[in-house]
Amino acid sequence: MPESFWESNVAVENAPQTESVQATEAQEPQPAVSLSADEFSALEERVLRTVQLVKTEREAHASAAARAAAAEEQVRDQATVLDQLQKEMDSLRDERDHVRKRIEQLLSQLDSLEL
Repeated sequence: MPESFWESNVAVENAPQTESVQATEAQEPQPAVSLSADEFSALEERVLRTVQLVKTEREAHASAAARAAAAEEQVRDQATVLDQLQKEMDSLRDERDHVRKRIEQLLSQLDSLEL
């Protein structure tokens, strides 16, 4: 059965180290991480500003997404209205052409009567 990630790490940590590895580690200086209170406060302030900036940007993104969804809905509604208006305009043009033809026929009949 294969070892899990944690089991393999435990086995490595519990394995005895060779003298050459121990000697190398003894010679390498470990970097000391020390922060003064002012540096820590400045770091904390930067982290807090970053968190606030991320929150603000997420809110702006959510707001923009909501506005985009509303605009898409409005476009769909207006597309439906546009289709209806286009059909009505085509119908009115057809009616106008029909009326024009009837008037032309009536005028031609009137002209024939006057002769």
